[in-house]
Amino acid sequence: MANLSVKYLGMDLKNPIIAGACNLGKDFSNLKKIEDSGASAIVYKSLFEEQIQLESLQMEENLREYENRNAEMTSLFPDMIHAGPDEHLGNLRRAKETVSIPVIASLNAVYDETWVEYAHLIEETGVNAIELNLYSTPKDPEKDEKSIITEQLDIIYKVKKAVTIPVSVKLSPFYSNTLNVVNRMYTEGADGFVLFNSLFQPDIDINTEALHFPYRLSNEDDNRLALRYAGLLYGNFRGSICSNTGILTGEDVIKMLLAGTDCVQVVSTLYKNGLGYIDKMLKDIEFWMDGKGYHTINDFRGKLSRKNLKDPYAYRRAQYVDIIMKSNEIFKLYPMR
Repeated sequence: MANLSVKYLGMDLKNPIIAGACNLGKDFSNLKKIEDSGASAIVYKSLFEEQIQLESLQMEENLREYENRNAEMTSLFPDMIHAGPDEHLGNLRRAKETVSIPVIASLNAVYDETWVEYAHLIEETGVNAIELNLYSTPKDPEKDEKSIITEQLDIIYKVKKAVTIPVSVKLSPFYSNTLNVVNRMYTEGADGFVLFNSLFQPDIDINTEALHFPYRLSNEDDNRLALRYAGLLYGNFRGSICSNTGILTGEDVIKMLLAGTDCVQVVSTLYKNGLGYIDKMLKDIEFWMDGKGYHTINDFRGKLSRKNLKDPYAYRRAQYVDIIMKSNEIFKLYPMR
């Protein structure tokens, strides 16, 4: 029988499928169902500092809403302070107590001080690792890429100094040279990388002429970018690689492992196919490995990475050029009407 065990961020996992951060974890019974389905680890939903700031502001406005309605009135309510991240930290502790598999915390802060403060508080909950979300949407056209990356490198360095558990970085897909950024982040202490953050982008409702932010689950082929960079990174640095986005089936997991990833994170397939679907994905991986004669993941991991392929143009732009040169092939799949 195939052995699906892998190593990620220094942790020994029973298989390569991790349940990614999402709102499913708000119901702790779901965490147990995900574990029972076979997930090797769970990333608990993100702690967003921006959300805490917004809630604090709203509470302050609500408390002060009726002040000054009377000349003798100073305040209707006693002084109160927002609980900050306490509720989230309590949920992290409960998540850790609910399952026996590793729990990874996800953090998205704003200021250098809170990245470090929250990371330290998160470690105290007993989680096994922290995943940093470093996506930035610049508002100042004068701010160059170098300063943005320098800030992110500084965050990684400070967080790593503040905690003893492993730290991974969930990367944005929008770097000019992702390979260079990964190497620099690894040098600053990042233990691994998640490829890539699935970002919610705005849409426009043409009827109301307003922005809205619809939910969008991953679809087939959304994993192509993660596959490319897993193939490029394998064997070229010592950190862990975790692929994310568009990984819906056991076949998708196998593709990522062949490219060179250590493990994958899944979310959309849990919404689409149910919390128990991980069990089917694992069985499909085992069936494929048995058919190929592979006994362990390491028997084939990275087999189709750039490092192990003889084709010098694998994963390069030449693939795109080759497709353009064979452009007539598309008409065989999609005949003109």
